Amino acid sequence: SGVAWNESQQCRLLAGLVPAQLQMCRRNLEVMPSIVQAAHQTKSICQQTFTDMRWNCSSVQLAPSFGPDLLKGPREAAFLYALAAAATARSIAQACTSGELPLCSCGPVPSEAPGPDFRWGGCGDNLRYGLQLGAAFADSPLKSSSLGTRALRAVSLHNSAVGRQVLSDSLDTKCTCHGVSGSCSVKTCWKGLPNLGEIASDLKSKYLAAIRVTHRLVGPRKQLIPKETDVGPVREMDLVYLSNSPDYCTPNLLLGSLGTQDR
Repeated sequence: SGVAWNESQQCRLLAGLVPAQLQMCRRNLEVMPSIVQAAHQTKSICQQTFTDMRWNCSSVQLAPSFGPDLLKGPREAAFLYALAAAATARSIAQACTSGELPLCSCGPVPSEAPGPDFRWGGCGDNLRYGLQLGAAFADSPLKSSSLGTRALRAVSLHNSAVGRQVLSDSLDTKCTCHGVSGSCSVKTCWKGLPNLGEIASDLKSKYLAAIRVTHRLVGPRKQLIPKETDVGPVREMDLVYLSNSPDYCTPNLLLGSLGTQDR
């Protein structure tokens, strides 16, 4: 995190990058501080979100190497991939707003007419740019054959898309007041993103309602189908997972459970 990103050789300092990410790093050095920041935020927010749960996301500290609790497609991995995708897009979008990136600036002025008591102004978060560049970086490993089975890649891509959609849906109107002696005669408003903790809270609700799926041929292509026959079709906003998690109460290194004793 203390690296001054001004030479493409510095991309080699980041462990775990697939070739497509390495190439993107070299071509977009100015974006890398935002991506590194998103990685740190993902770690800390995941642990905060699950601090009172049996699985408390402590294994995320091993990234980019993961243990069995995140490698076999359980619901914990579903949450983490969704959060990481949202964090990456959000970090880039806000870097545009703060003027840190030369190839982007403020988000576009909303097309809807402003209300009678405010006007559009300020500098909105550039969500479109964040989503585009964030997806290109975060999804590259998921499209590589080095990441497990085709089923695992399909599930991870789906969950990453859910994370970005939750982020998109969270874009909200933020305002500041102007006026004589602290009055609010004029309100200037823009579109901004919430903190990552709010996104994580929404994703945790989806984690608790995640659907176990199988990846099988339906017609001409493979799709994610619910494992249980009494569950409806997978929707684009559902988190999905492949394998059941252990109870995480007792230590079991083969299953990736660190246990809860002495916490």
